Amino acid sequence: MTDNLQILWQQCAKILQDNVSPTAYSTWFAPLEAIDYSNDTLVLRVKSQFVVEYIEENFIDLLSRAIWRVFGAGTRLEYRVLIDSTSGAGTTYPSSNRSQSPVSSMRPSAAEPSWDAQLNEQYTFQTFIQGDCNKLARAAAVAVAKAPGRTSFNPLFIYGGSGVGKTHLVNAIGNEIRITNPELRVLYVSANTFKLQYQQAAQQNKIPDFLMFYNQVDVLIVDDIQFFAGLKGTQDTFFHIFNYLHQSQKQLILTSDRSPVQLRDLEERLLTRFKWGLNIEIARPDYNLRRAILAHKMKRDGVQLSDEIVDYIAQNACQNIRDIEGALASLMAYSTLMDKDIDMALAQKVVSQLVDVKGKEITMADIMGSVCEHTNISEKAVQGQSRQKDVVHARQLIIYLGKRLTDNSLTEIGAVVRRSHATVIHALNTMSDQMEYDKQLKREAEMLESELRR
Repeated sequence: MTDNLQILWQQCAKILQDNVSPTAYSTWFAPLEAIDYSNDTLVLRVKSQFVVEYIEENFIDLLSRAIWRVFGAGTRLEYRVLIDSTSGAGTTYPSSNRSQSPVSSMRPSAAEPSWDAQLNEQYTFQTFIQGDCNKLARAAAVAVAKAPGRTSFNPLFIYGGSGVGKTHLVNAIGNEIRITNPELRVLYVSANTFKLQYQQAAQQNKIPDFLMFYNQVDVLIVDDIQFFAGLKGTQDTFFHIFNYLHQSQKQLILTSDRSPVQLRDLEERLLTRFKWGLNIEIARPDYNLRRAILAHKMKRDGVQLSDEIVDYIAQNACQNIRDIEGALASLMAYSTLMDKDIDMALAQKVVSQLVDVKGKEITMADIMGSVCEHTNISEKAVQGQSRQKDVVHARQLIIYLGKRLTDNSLTEIGAVVRRSHATVIHALNTMSDQMEYDKQLKREAEMLESELRR
């Protein structure tokens, strides 16, 4: 049983790893050990009561779903805080297991009155911290939540880098709709899960059931649509589902790590439909938003940090919200498990393990000056209408480095060189394509980036 237990627990761990940030997984789930499974109860060994309380407060729905998917619906969960490693003695804590059992079939029946939306109930508009980088996306999301399927924002296509809050925002839409329109069937699904469901249905000759299930949805949320790339069967099936729901005035909400015009290996007929509604970007959080997110999470978790430490985290955990969450969670874990106060030395140690500690703030003005000096092209020429090869080259370098080295949105980067959002996207695509075969261009960009980072 021990070997089988470890195999099953590894399957649970894989589900958890796919659904949380790497930092959250390594801090809270990687140390867990499955030590017993009997009488429909799984026992996990943990390091402290604090770990139990944190998992129960923040991850119990996800953990329960993973356990029920692998061990079976209704499996109970207990934690054992180890006291004596020799005897295995410890204090046992039963889990609250708040989640409901997942729907066992794709076809709802009279025996299944509840619809499992697969939403994270902690992701709401109230817990979504607004800043300049996400203000428009949040406003669009609120509009869709108020009138699903009845606005011009259909589909609502939200894109941006990893960890900027896309998943939070689309879950917030779903949760708000379930409150205001409880009769509607809302479904959140990752693109990877949709792919696996489709493949299983195809293997079992149940494609009609698969289509029937999805055609019953009133609000369909598909996260990370870029993972459909290269999957012809999955794309073809999703195309038919998209058409049916859209024609039925059902709401479609999609997320991606890039805009539709930047997606690769997706059928043109799908990309065309992604552009029917509203495409909107969430940029990386700026400094003020990072501080606001930290303040919110500190209040939620009952953590007190000095202004100096808050400022240090906000300055250096700057790529996405997950970096901020990971830094705070790791500080709490270090402090509790090692019985140490959170001071600047601990903050510097933890943050340096999570992210590349930032040297100086790089601005678009820095990039403009550096590129113009390197290429011997004036700022006036870059911002003008010239299409000379060397001017276009300098302009594209500025756009490329602006995307890599700053928190600015594509619109903000475009404003610096006086170009439209579409032109910025075209420049980024051009640079990306050229760098695959033009090694000299790649070295030039790397050299400029290195100089700017000094």
